[in-house]
Amino acid sequence: MSDLRDELKETVDEAEWDWLMPHEERGAVIVVAEGLDLVEVGVAIANDNVTSVQHWIGECLLYKPSDEQKAVWNQNQEKRFNALIVQPYVLVQEKTQS
Repeated sequence: MSDLRDELKETVDEAEWDWLMPHEERGAVIVVAEGLDLVEVGVAIANDNVTSVQHWIGECLLYKPSDEQKAVWNQNQEKRFNALIVQPYVLVQEKTQS
């Protein structure tokens, strides 16, 4: 399990919304709420941990971006995300502007 965690941790990258749009068009982008650990979510999805994933969805901590969110992101070309690919999904977490 820790091997997968380490492997996923190394693949977390910063992405701009422009780069994520093709993945969103195929419905693969999943937003991970700010309080959750992106790598932990990736491990749960990779291991098919339905209990955790369903809990996060139920708590609205994992969700597909809304049309309103996408419109805001389309307006902000500087918007950055931490992104993690866990096939077939691209998990994203908004980076806070500093």
